[in-house]
Amino acid sequence: MKTDLDRGIIFMLASALISALNGAVTKILADDMSALEIVFFRNLIGIALIFYALKHTPPTLSGGKLHLLITRGVLGFLAMILFFYTITTIQLGEAITLNKTSPLFVSIIAFYLLGEHLNKKTILALLVGFLGVVFITKPFGMSLSYEHLLGVLGGFFAASAYATIKKIKDIYDSRVIVLSFVVVGSIIPAILFLVAPHIQPPANLAFLFPEFVYPFSLKVWMLIIFMAFISTLSQWLLTKAYSFSNASIIGVISYTNIPFAIGFGYALGDAFPDNYTLFGILLIVLGGVLVSKSK
Repeated sequence: MKTDLDRGIIFMLASALISALNGAVTKILADDMSALEIVFFRNLIGIALIFYALKHTPPTLSGGKLHLLITRGVLGFLAMILFFYTITTIQLGEAITLNKTSPLFVSIIAFYLLGEHLNKKTILALLVGFLGVVFITKPFGMSLSYEHLLGVLGGFFAASAYATIKKIKDIYDSRVIVLSFVVVGSIIPAILFLVAPHIQPPANLAFLFPEFVYPFSLKVWMLIIFMAFISTLSQWLLTKAYSFSNASIIGVISYTNIPFAIGFGYALGDAFPDNYTLFGILLIVLGGVLVSKSK
């Protein structure tokens, strides 16, 4: 129905805009906090929000595969810390684009672990999308950005988390699945903070073992709370979008968060993407569109 389609597009555009805004808030917070602290406090607030929702309306699904629920939480944490870290180290538009490689990885994971078929269109989409990654990371010559590789790895872990959700979505309430993510995403950072003073990690893993500094600034706390709120709002809008419209159409519209992110990043001082980066972004979007159309 055309009205539902219009609603779905509007909800998805709003979700994409708020998602990009969430990335911008993360980049601002990075001036006062480590990426791990941002993840930690964001998830703590998320726990409170989910517990409130569960108390208001208790879950009805019985559950039964706790190991998959915990796995989803661990994969979600890895995806988030790598995503937030890349936001703090590279341009916002590039970080969000690399995270959007997750639909490409979903197709690969579904083929190897879930037994889903890879048709010619999907294979072409994967080749196009990962060629886009090459242009963004610019591995021409002998250097390759470690931060960009972490961004791609974050997309892989996000895809792995999505694949796990497909295994448990019919036995666990969606709020319980999200709760597993925010609980694990609070426990692991807490452990890393406790361990950090007692070890000397390699330089390329130092972002996982930062010194814990409690934020006393009202501005920082307001930004953390705002980020938790808009993250929840973005997910709600995303869910509404998929409930109104065809998944492939909404999936295509979701890529509008890339130009939104480029705009927010530019406003925060990022340089405008060069031609290689813009072409890489275009290829990743095209790959994602082709993946959604091939299903």
